[in-house]
Amino acid sequence: MADIDYTQFTDKMKKTSEVLGTQFDSVRAGRANAAVLDQIRVDYYGTPTPINQIASIATPDPRSLAITPYDGSALKHIEKAIQESDLGINPQNDGKVIRLVFPQLTEERRKELIKLVKKYAEEAKIAIRNIRRDAMEFYKGQKKKSEITEDDLKDIEKQMQKFTDDCIKNLDALAEKKEKELLDI
Repeated sequence: MADIDYTQFTDKMKKTSEVLGTQFDSVRAGRANAAVLDQIRVDYYGTPTPINQIASIATPDPRSLAITPYDGSALKHIEKAIQESDLGINPQNDGKVIRLVFPQLTEERRKELIKLVKKYAEEAKIAIRNIRRDAMEFYKGQKKKSEITEDDLKDIEKQMQKFTDDCIKNLDALAEKKEKELLDI
């Protein structure tokens, strides 16, 4: 068998898992977590900028975040970006600091968040399967050029399917963990 290098495809699969983990961090679970602000971009002098680059974010207590902009003129822009996001929290602006108070999650909101978690997980699974498909097209092209043999192609198919199955199990485990976190009261 030829020495086959799978890393370009397995690295993409691992990166997809990491991205899913980041998306799950941005789904709030009733506790104050600065990661929920990672997806929000503020129009700062005409450039969409992450909040953590233009303000310091502190957690004064388990249920709230305090956002203090480095530039006072950005306060209104940050407030507007949070209001327009799908965070579901109304920011409180005292002129210097924006406070976000995270209420207890209602049963209805928990169910919505679980649906969102499942949607993110399904999108990641689709991405993993697309990576597998791209890998198989790549190796079939190599087979056509006689760079690998038919037996090599069969072995590659088995190996890529194994990587895919392992990644999908990992994604399912991440989703299950996040769902449990959301259901904890």
